[in-house]
Amino acid sequence: MNVAFRVDASPRIGTGHLMRCLTLADVLKSRGWETRFICRHIPDHLAELLKQKNHPLMRLAGKGCTDSADELAHSGWLGARQAQDADDTLQALAGASLDWLIVDHYALDIRWESVIRQSSRRILVIDDIADRSHDCDILLDQNLYADMEARYTGKVPSHCQCLLGPRYALLRDEFGRLRQQVKPRAGPVRQVLVFFGGVDADNFTGKAIQALVNLRDERFQVDVVIGAQHPARVDIEADCQRYDYRCHVQTAHMAELMASADLAIGAAGSASWERCCLGLPTLAISVADNQRQMVHEAAEHGLLYAPTDNVGTVSFFERHIQALLENPYLRTCLSKAGMGAVDGRGVFRVIRELGCHRVALRPARFDDAASLFAWRNHPGNRAFSRTSEPIAWTDHRRWLATVLANPDRPLLIGFHDHHPIGVVRFDIDTDTAEISVYLVPGLNMRGFGTELLASAEQWLSEHRRDIRMIRAEVLGDNLPSHRSLRNSGYKVEVTHYTKRVH
Repeated sequence: MNVAFRVDASPRIGTGHLMRCLTLADVLKSRGWETRFICRHIPDHLAELLKQKNHPLMRLAGKGCTDSADELAHSGWLGARQAQDADDTLQALAGASLDWLIVDHYALDIRWESVIRQSSRRILVIDDIADRSHDCDILLDQNLYADMEARYTGKVPSHCQCLLGPRYALLRDEFGRLRQQVKPRAGPVRQVLVFFGGVDADNFTGKAIQALVNLRDERFQVDVVIGAQHPARVDIEADCQRYDYRCHVQTAHMAELMASADLAIGAAGSASWERCCLGLPTLAISVADNQRQMVHEAAEHGLLYAPTDNVGTVSFFERHIQALLENPYLRTCLSKAGMGAVDGRGVFRVIRELGCHRVALRPARFDDAASLFAWRNHPGNRAFSRTSEPIAWTDHRRWLATVLANPDRPLLIGFHDHHPIGVVRFDIDTDTAEISVYLVPGLNMRGFGTELLASAEQWLSEHRRDIRMIRAEVLGDNLPSHRSLRNSGYKVEVTHYTKRVH
């Protein structure tokens, strides 16, 4: 399956649109999909991030003039007329056969989408301001509003499927994993996290730091997160050094920072759902016009604390940080409500609607013995096993009986369209599971290895929540397995050397 993302990022647009698309792209790529990004505006550090994650980037060259005829509130974000952008995008996609085009851009609407339809079988639009019409097959709005269904009435085709609310929030996989380890916050605040998004043009970060300094409270540590292009980066880094706060620039460990914090101060937007997923109570403000309604609705539902008096001043932060520090009951209520609203599984709900069907798994049974015996003994599978000699039938039956009787050695068979496609075994030791995978003979090079791994990981997260690490040992010449593991996010940590002496 092939998918392209049309999205931009800049100091004016922010980075949230691209980052949520990247979350979706990462999961699709791990399932064997071909991905690409099409951008007119993108900072160099984000272009490098796409490269590191193996998502090809196609840049739309040059900047045209905006056209007042577009009549969209955010037309100025595009840097071109919609018609020009559509033509440029079609040229970038020339020769591509797309199954899905995913667009996340406030400056594009039905006029752009109708032109682009010729390049893709289906279109998914990510939106959250509901101020224009769309020609799309799926519309995703992960935010919370009182009138979610009514917001898009008359603005999407009758056949369009609307995925609405934070149950579809596009959160990276680490948020779902860490959620299993955290509990609703209770007790004193020992760690505070400050993060106002990847841009923070008004430097709310600096004001929040000053408020924390003014409180002169030494009971907690402070972590400050900023983007690489923060306009006050030098000053913030200096302040953090002066006050012994920890400053993280363009961190790859946001989920860990949120999981370890007891209180957050930050912007609304996508980060709100990340904090909710991990039960992190938050003093939140809107840093853009399109966030105001979302902040209001989330506060009304008790998911975050968002007072409206003199928002964003040092005195505002000082006053309301103190209020949260003095109210452990409110912090616990915010934490529980957030975890109840966002479970971290949104991206998997979305990919199911895209047709990214998972391999179904069921536990192996003893009456599978004959099939398992044939698959294990196939020369293609024996060649990549630790011992390449054929397995005797009696040894196989004895092995199978032993494995099926051991709850720490779950043996699973994967099915696609009701046909067996492969086998997974976990060997569990405390909080680590070693995974062994092989495909039914004849099914190599069809992407099933990556899908089987993804389904196995999901099975493990549902049935063995005590597992924190999955490891795999693969022979050096088993190139298909190496490829599947890399595509699934596994990292090489150890290389084994052997030498035959006899």
